Amino acid sequence: MFTGTYTAIVTPFRDGKVDEAALQRLVESQVKGGVDGIVPVGTTGESPTLDYDEHIRVVELSVKFAKGRILVIAGTGANSTSEAIYLTQRAEQVGADGSLQVAPYYNRPTQGGLYEHFAAVARSTKLPLLLYSIPGRCGVEIGIETCARLAKDFKNIVGIKEAGGNADRVSQIRAACGPKFTILSGDDALTLPFMAVGAHGVISVATNVAPKPVSRMVKAYASGDVKGAQKLHFQLYPLFKDLFLETNPAPVKAALVMIGIGTEEIRLPLVPVSEKTREQLRATLKLTGVLK
Repeated sequence: MFTGTYTAIVTPFRDGKVDEAALQRLVESQVKGGVDGIVPVGTTGESPTLDYDEHIRVVELSVKFAKGRILVIAGTGANSTSEAIYLTQRAEQVGADGSLQVAPYYNRPTQGGLYEHFAAVARSTKLPLLLYSIPGRCGVEIGIETCARLAKDFKNIVGIKEAGGNADRVSQIRAACGPKFTILSGDDALTLPFMAVGAHGVISVATNVAPKPVSRMVKAYASGDVKGAQKLHFQLYPLFKDLFLETNPAPVKAALVMIGIGTEEIRLPLVPVSEKTREQLRATLKLTGVLK
């Protein structure tokens, strides 16, 4: 269902508030860049430091600015099931096309707890849901059997954003959940390896600044142009890596400023990147052709 390229967009800030004008410019750049959709208020959108009203406002504005031209998958997961349900229902009300549901972080539920959490969210909404497994941030991985059980039991659990860094897991998910279950890479640098074993695309950080070439890479591989996709991968690989020189989304916010969108403002406990990182990012943007 959600195949192709989706941008985990940043939440621009100015003077402590959401910069709505910058958000509009960012969404418009994604439409023009050819992505299939955007994912507001995920990790890259600093969801942990947005309050409920800000969270829903960013989703609502994203829907408004997208104008139906691209899909909007709202990041509405939480480590509290009631919070995830509330945010998901509100996102549905303001017109989101789907929801990204991260594994509950910090409290480290068992696989039984993960199943019940996602089941409760699925029962609460008609939106199609993507699970999001990122054990490096959450401290827990959504197990293969749990994925398969959820996919079987709930028609609106349609796929997963896989950010465990392991292509073998993609093969296992594909075998367990079947061909209709969408798998999206959660790591730009692993998009092509994951697609080679059954993934359908990517939820990307790099597309904030380079939507067109990343979209072209994904479409090239999907259409059978493996060499063309590999050429774009190697061209963009330095950017994929350097956007994580410091904690996401500080580097991508710095990169966006370099191409004329938003500010580097980021909410504590994260801070803007160092001058050394900023200089390296600028060089990498030039090297990859993003910055002329």
